[in-house]
Order: sequence, then structure tokens, then C-alpha cells
Amino acid sequence: MTKSLFDSFDEVSAKEWKQKIQFDLKGADYNEALIYNSLEGIDIKPFYHQEDLAAIDIPVTHPVSWKNALKIVVDQTTTGNQKALSSIKKGAESIHFVITQKETDAKELLHNIPSTINIFVETQFLCSSYIQKLNDIADKTDLNIYVLTDIIGNLAKTGNWFNNLKNDHSLLEEIISSPYLKSSLSIDIGLYQNAGATMVQQLAYGLAHANEYLNHCNNTKISLGKTPIVFKVAVGGNYFFEIAKLRALRWLWKTLASEYNTLSECHIIAYPSHRNKTILDYNVNMLRTTTECMSAILGGADTVQNLPYDDVYHLENDFGTRISLNQLLLLKNESYFDIVSNPASGSYYIESLTNQLAEKALALFKNIEDSGGFLKQLKSGTLQKKIKESATKEQELFDNENIVLTGTNKYQNSNEHIPEIQKPIFPEKKVRKTLLAPILTKRLSEKIEKKAMHA
Repeated sequence: MTKSLFDSFDEVSAKEWKQKIQFDLKGADYNEALIYNSLEGIDIKPFYHQEDLAAIDIPVTHPVSWKNALKIVVDQTTTGNQKALSSIKKGAESIHFVITQKETDAKELLHNIPSTINIFVETQFLCSSYIQKLNDIADKTDLNIYVLTDIIGNLAKTGNWFNNLKNDHSLLEEIISSPYLKSSLSIDIGLYQNAGATMVQQLAYGLAHANEYLNHCNNTKISLGKTPIVFKVAVGGNYFFEIAKLRALRWLWKTLASEYNTLSECHIIAYPSHRNKTILDYNVNMLRTTTECMSAILGGADTVQNLPYDDVYHLENDFGTRISLNQLLLLKNESYFDIVSNPASGSYYIESLTNQLAEKALALFKNIEDSGGFLKQLKSGTLQKKIKESATKEQELFDNENIVLTGTNKYQNSNEHIPEIQKPIFPEKKVRKTLLAPILTKRLSEKIEKKAMHA
């Protein structure tokens, strides 16, 4: 038998590696020179060793494969259906419909869509009778329909309920009771990421957000049945951390779900963040969205929905949409990202990050619950304040070029071409009456872009 190559080398402990590194530093302080402290409060070491896995016991499940998705905002029923069918022909495996009006004919919208396609429906209104129509369609067909209902997410985003607390929860109960939908409840963690929350905050707030629904269902004796809860997660540019974030989310949800004896599996829809997307050197957005989709896939997202590179400043267009879908097709059909099951498993670095993010998020979650829960902290403005503090720290790092967006805050082109702006890129504060301060999203590059556009 041929001797294994690895048997030819002596095992080296983590202590021996560190001693060698300290020797090579020639007097420089190991911690100051090589240890990086992230915004999440995690110390990143220069190397990781098998010994780092010794105390880690977080079994992370991973979907066998993932489905790519296309988001379609539906203003006209026929147009929405045509876009969906066209996208499916081009390789889309899931469709995410965002319905803006109650008048949209659900049956016509879903006409001729194959049963192999996962359909996610998100409405910008709260109407149980409309969801019942979708439930009836699911009953009479083989369509896999997921309804993304998130009344608390709407409160956090807008500062108001759809109607009021009592009415919203009453309608939610009716929606959850729809038996033929694949899912009827969702949690929008992406809001927190795009507002500047750290990954620990995103996970903890998402878990506390979900716990509000679980508590309500438990108190009202409403069963979620065997339908998975859906988490919508925005993925940023911190490649390995984002992989670990999704893996930690699965473990955290499984831990929480076990307390309520509900389905321990969740469905994760991951999509690139807006926070690091730019108008300056806008083609770099293609690189950013590609690596962010890679993080989503390796982290174990069930559905990956790409963001068109020009989504920040252009209205929906055929070229941007086609490129975003083709990026996913390349990752699956040419890079074979769906071949390896749980590819991040066993990576000393990623396993360590997963463990630390999960532990820190769980500790913060418990603190939120001890302080009265997610809704109480949202109404008091505590969560908004914490997110703003984190966003300010991240903005300072960006302004000082410690966080680099190529072509924007570093290596900027002096002859930069500003693209045609087709939609508001610097959201103005709207003076309106709200129950609480909404969580506001903001891109890192806005200040630089304003300066460049007025130069």
C-alpha cells in the first residue's frame, strides 16, 4: 500500500505554529500585528488549527442543492406572468412575485407556471382573502406557493402596522391557517443588514423577530404545522463571515424551534445587499453580487435571488435582469457549486466563525427577551439606536478607507461616467406620522456619490 503523503510530516500543534510566527515577527507584538477585531467583536487570528474545533459542537444542516430565483414586481398581471414565463425559459428555478395591488388576478399571474418552480408571493398589503385565493390555487394545482407575510417586518420598516396591532395579528392568524401553502410566514433579516447592523445583531434581531410570531402562535394555539418559516437574508461583501452567518442562522433557528416543538427546518432566501452597491464604477457591482451569491450558496441558502448590478439607479431592464440570472446559472452549471454537499463543513476558520456568531447572537437574543422582547425594544427605539451605532462605526471605517469599495472610496476614476439615474438614489426623509421610528436603510457610498455628482 502506498504511504499517505500526510504521514511523511510530523503533526504540528497550534502552540508550535504560534511560536514560529512569533519568532518570525522579530519582536513585534503578535496580538497587535496579526489579530484583527471585527465589528462583531470577533478576534480574527492569522491561522486556524484543528484544535479550534475541539470545543465546537454546532451541527449545521445544509440543503442538498439550491434554486436560483428572480424577483418580479407586479404592477400589471399579464406583464408579470409574461416576465415569469420568459425567465423560466432562460433558467430561473424560482419566481419571487412582489404584488403591489389587490386587483392583481392571482390565477392569471400564475397561469402556465410549471409545478417544478417554487413561487414566492409577497404582497405590499395585508389581505387574508387574497391569500385565500392563493391557497385555493395551491389546493387545485401542484404549485409550490410560499407566501411571505411579515407584519412585524412592515412595522420595523415603515414605523406603522398595516392597519393596527390587533387587526394585523388577526389577519395573520387567518393567513397562517391556510393549509395548502408551502409557507405563510417570513422574517426579513435583510432590513437590519441594509441599515448597518452587525451580523451578530442581524442574527439576534431576526431570532427575536421570529420569537414574537412563535409566542403569538403558542398563546393563541395556532399551529404552524409542517410548513417552514422563511428567512429573507441580505448578504454583504464579507465573504467568509457571510457564509458563517447563514450557517449560524440555521443552528439558531433549530435551537429556538425546539423550544416550541415546531418544524426545526427553515427556508432561507438569500440575496445581495444594497449597502455596498455603488453608482461610481458601477460595473464592479457585478463582482460584488457574484461573490455574495457564492457566500449564500456555500452558507446553505435554499433559494438565491441575485440583484441586478444596476438595481441601485436603474429601473428594471432586460439587460440587468439577464446578467443577474446568468451569474447564478454560471455558478450552478459551469462552476458546479451545487455538486458538493455542505462544502464549508470542516473548515477550521468557517466553523470557528459559525460558532462565535451563533454564541454571540444567542447571548444578545436572550438579553432582548429578558428586556421584554423584540417589539418592546422596537417601540422604545432601543433596536434602532443600536443599529445606528453600528452603522456609524461601519461608515467611519468606510470613510477612512478601512472598508474599501473599489472605484468609489479608493482607486476612483477621475473621468468617472455617472450613469443615467432613473429612480431616487438618496432617499429623502418623509415627514409622516408613525407609531415608532422606522429602521432606515442606507448605502455606504452615498456621501461620496453626492459629492461626485455635484462636482
